[in-house]
Amino acid sequence: MALLKRPQGATKQKKRLGRGPGSGNGTTAGKGTKGQNSRSGGGVRPGFEGGQMPLYRRIARRGFSNYPFKTGYTPINLSTLEKRFESGATVSYETLVEAGVISASEKLVKILANGEITKKLTVAGLKVSASARAKIEAAGGSVVEGGEAATAGVEATSAAAEPASSTEEPEAEQTKDGE
Repeated sequence: MALLKRPQGATKQKKRLGRGPGSGNGTTAGKGTKGQNSRSGGGVRPGFEGGQMPLYRRIARRGFSNYPFKTGYTPINLSTLEKRFESGATVSYETLVEAGVISASEKLVKILANGEITKKLTVAGLKVSASARAKIEAAGGSVVEGGEAATAGVEATSAAAEPASSTEEPEAEQTKDGE
């Protein structure tokens, strides 16, 4: 059984400070002469800028920022669709993931008009810029808003919500009349 050995020079001895002038690190122990950093416990706190107004005090801290809640879309150009999809194909979130155009972690996608398209594609359930829509339709393709399944679900929920709202109003009037 062979023993593993450390390579030559892998382990160094600890630098012994303050052991006299012959050691090369005596007297001031390599800290120079005088000053804040030569003292025991010396040095400045993190973020200290030598008396200049530090960054954390220069930045405004008032009010509400909507930045953490912004919606960021992953842009996809028409030139990418031209390369990755055949004519007559349907471009949706699922097909983009299958084709390797986006990863599954990227939830919001928008088609942009960068590049040319000659293939007849159906774009379903994705956000599309106005100029990209014009190019897709000029090539003989089509853009379906929200996908057929998604719009059917929205129509069904809105139709179900309308009778519920109309039945609530007379009840509210009855309670007012009764008072």
